[in-house]
Amino acid sequence: MLLSKYIHEQYNRKRMDNLIEQVKDWGTSKNLLPATDEIMVQAQWDKLQEEVYELCDEIMRKDYSKSRMELGDVLVVCTLLAYQLGATPQECLGMAYEKISKRTGKTIDGQFVKDKEV
Repeated sequence: MLLSKYIHEQYNRKRMDNLIEQVKDWGTSKNLLPATDEIMVQAQWDKLQEEVYELCDEIMRKDYSKSRMELGDVLVVCTLLAYQLGATPQECLGMAYEKISKRTGKTIDGQFVKDKEV
C-alpha cells in the first residue's frame, strides 16, 4: 500500500512539474518571459487581479466546475509572475510554506486566524 501511494505521489509531482514547464514554455512563446522590465511585472499583476476576480465570481455563483478552471487560470498567472520575479513557483510555494508552517492560531468561520490576530 505504501509503495502504491509513493508511486502515485511521484506521478503527480512529475505531472505538476511538467505542467509548470509547459506554462513556462507557453509564456516564453507569448513573449511574457523573461520579464524585460517592471511594466511586464505590473501587467502580470493586473492580469492576476483579473483572474482572481473571475474566480471569485464563479465561487459566488457556486459553480465549482468553472471555479476549478478559473483557479487554474490564477495558477498560470502566478507561475508566470514567479518566473518574472526571478523565482520558480516551487521556490515561492516553499517560502510561503516555510512561513506558515510555524504559525499558530485557529480556524474561525472557515478561515485560519493567526494567534496574534485573534
